[in-house]
Amino acid sequence: MKRLRIGLGLSGMVLCALTCALLWPHARDGAVILAAQDDPAELSDLAVDSVVRNDPAVIADNIEAALAANDADLAGSFVELATAKDIRLNDELTKRVADAVAEQNSSSHFARGFATGLVTGNTEDVASLSGTVAGDLFVFGDIRDVVREGKHLLMGEETDRLILGLAAAGLAVTAATYVSLGGIAPARAGLTLVKDARKVGRLGERLTEWAGRSAREVVDAPMLQNAVATGSVLRPGQTIGAIRAAFRTEKAGALFRAAKDVGRVGEKAGIRAAQDTLRVAETPKDLTRAARLAEASGGKTRAILKLLGRGALVLAAGAFDLTMWIMGAALALFGLLSSIKTTTERLTQSWLDRKKARRLRKKIASAGSSEPAMAVAGITG
Repeated sequence: MKRLRIGLGLSGMVLCALTCALLWPHARDGAVILAAQDDPAELSDLAVDSVVRNDPAVIADNIEAALAANDADLAGSFVELATAKDIRLNDELTKRVADAVAEQNSSSHFARGFATGLVTGNTEDVASLSGTVAGDLFVFGDIRDVVREGKHLLMGEETDRLILGLAAAGLAVTAATYVSLGGIAPARAGLTLVKDARKVGRLGERLTEWAGRSAREVVDAPMLQNAVATGSVLRPGQTIGAIRAAFRTEKAGALFRAAKDVGRVGEKAGIRAAQDTLRVAETPKDLTRAARLAEASGGKTRAILKLLGRGALVLAAGAFDLTMWIMGAALALFGLLSSIKTTTERLTQSWLDRKKARRLRKKIASAGSSEPAMAVAGITG
C-alpha cells in the first residue's frame, strides 16, 4: 500500500513536471506580451520576432512582392526591418530595392506626383501629398469638396457627410496653420490624408463609422446649406467665411486629435504608412498607438503594418487566452511542488517506518537471545 502511494506521488510529480515544461514557453511569451500591451513599439517587435521565427523567408518574400507591385516604399521599409533584425538579404535584392527607391525619389517623379496631387487631390506618396496639401492650404481643395457635397445635401441627394465634415474642418485648420506658422501642420496633413482615404475606399469600416459620427456633430447642416447656396469657388473669401460659420469648432476636438495622429504617422514613417494605418485602424485609440509606433519605428512602420495588420497596434491574441496560459503554467507548477512535497513526506515516512521496524526487530532479537542465557543461569543456580 505504501509503495502504491509513493508510486502515485512520483507519477503525479512527473506528470506535473511535463505539463509545466510544455506550458512554460507559452506562459513566458504571454507574460511578456501582456507586459508590453500598452507599448505598441515593443508589442509589434515581439510579434515580428514571432513571425520571422516561424517563417525566416517572410521578409525576402514581401520585398519581392512589393517590387512586383512597384511599391518601392514598402520594399525599402522591409529592408530597414531586415537590417534592424539582423536578417541578411541577397545583395542583388537589396540593389534592386535601392534602385527602385532612387527612381521613386527622383525630381521628375516628384514633379509628376506633386502635379497629380494638386489637381486630383489623390495622395500616393510624399510628392502627391505635397501637391494635395498645397491645394488644401490654398483652400481650393476643401472649398471644392464642401461645395460639391453641400450641393448634394441641398438637393436632397446622397451626401458623403464625412468628406463634408473633413473639408469644413480643413478650412478651419488651414486658417489656424497660417496663424501658427505651420505649428499644427500635422493636423492639416492628417485631415487631407483621411479625406483622400475616404475618397478611394482606404478608410477602415469601423473608423469610417466613428469619423462619420464626429463629422455630423461638427457641421451645422442648415447653415451650411445656406452657405453653399450662396457660395462659389470663384468667391473664396465669402464662401470660406460662410462655411467656417457653419463649422462647430468646439465639437471637433476628437476629429482634430485623430487627424493630428494620422499626420504624425505620415511625418515619422511616410505617407504610405499613414494610409496603411487608416486601412487597419478601427478606433481613434488605434491612431494614437500608430503614431507612437511610427515615432519609435520610423521607416520600418509600413513593413510592420504589412506583416501584422492591426496586431501591430493591439493584442492579436486575446488577453484572456494569454492569461489562461499563465494560469495553466502556474497551476502545473503548484501541482509539481505539491507532488514533490507529498512524495517527499511519503518517502520520509516510509524510511522512518523501516528504521523503526529495524530497531524493533533488533530489540526482539536481543530479548530473544537473553532469555536462554537467563534460563541456563537459573538451572545452574
